[in-house]
Amino acid sequence: MTRPLIDCATARRMFLHRHGLASAPSGPATGAGLAGLITDLGFVQVDSVNTVARAHDMILWSRRQAYKPASLRWINDRMRATFEHWTHDAAILPMAMFPHWQLKFARDKQRLRQRWKDWQGSGFHAEIDRVLAHISDHGGVGSGDLADKRPGKSTGWWDWHPSKTALEYLWRSGQLSVSKREGFRKIYDLTERVIPPEILKMRYDEAETVDWACAAALDRLGFATSGELAAFWGLVRPEEAKAWVAVALRQDRVIEVDIALAQGGLRRAVMWAETLESLAHLPPVAPRLRILSPFDPALRDRNRSERLFDFHYRIEIFVPEARRRYGYYVFPVMEGDRMIGRIDMKCDRSCGGLDVAGFWPERQVKMGKGRIRRLEVELERVTRLTGCPDIRFAPGWLRSYEDTA
Repeated sequence: MTRPLIDCATARRMFLHRHGLASAPSGPATGAGLAGLITDLGFVQVDSVNTVARAHDMILWSRRQAYKPASLRWINDRMRATFEHWTHDAAILPMAMFPHWQLKFARDKQRLRQRWKDWQGSGFHAEIDRVLAHISDHGGVGSGDLADKRPGKSTGWWDWHPSKTALEYLWRSGQLSVSKREGFRKIYDLTERVIPPEILKMRYDEAETVDWACAAALDRLGFATSGELAAFWGLVRPEEAKAWVAVALRQDRVIEVDIALAQGGLRRAVMWAETLESLAHLPPVAPRLRILSPFDPALRDRNRSERLFDFHYRIEIFVPEARRRYGYYVFPVMEGDRMIGRIDMKCDRSCGGLDVAGFWPERQVKMGKGRIRRLEVELERVTRLTGCPDIRFAPGWLRSYEDTA
């Protein structure tokens, strides 16, 4: 039987709808409304880089431009509508998903206990017991509250001190949870003091969690390979996702389709049958220009963004022979369903300035007066998020596609 063919423009439109980037960034940005947005996305990556705004704040702001960072802290630290843990990286997740993370806790506990013992030495297990007892007796702590001597020689890891390693291990294995952040510093406490008791009581077996993880990833991606399903949460193994797809195909739960790629060629994927039927009724993508976080979930899979948008995006830190085409940390810029460039900007919080060092359009993108004005309007929105109201353009900030930095 011939597989249905989905053209690239339709695939992009569906993908952006699933990622909350197809309509204007309006709607509720506090409380249950904000928690619902995180549920729709699945998770929001947390990152410490704050050249303009932290990744989690910028991801949510891109979809709700009334968003304020304090709103996320409220639903996480006070409402307990979300929790913080690990997907492919540290992330904020809906609290309802916590019971499924028991599988990740168990697997990380087994994997990391020996691995980190080899790294930290024979005293690592005793340090785990010491840290756990301290928190049990004295309440939540940050890593600095238990600081001990750092290694004098680089280990090739993060050079964590032993108590920091123990805290991270206990968090990754589910015995501790992040109760809040002070600034960007994690405060760890016993999981039973952080996670609501009705959530702690819920249990799923391994098969139920694998089925949920694959189905929930497909809901959010729209179409995917088995590898993409496994990578979405970082919760199930590639072979488990592959087996799930095989069974789902045999049971007619999903169908195979061919996705036309931006640079030519096809990629086979699976989707729900009802998703295919809904494509004819997808609304168009709003023509709005948006500046996105480098960690935006729509761009997290750099290979997929290249296949769908013909957008080769990397945060270019190390480049052979010190040649760097763009700035150290550039932000993707999208207009409608098209990636039109990347912008190098940074907040100077000492004087309230948003400094724009450069904008590089993609090939065949013309930067006429209208598009430049739309970019300026989006930068004005950025200033309301950051509190840096003075937009300052460097001389020669508007580059061409061929320019190098």
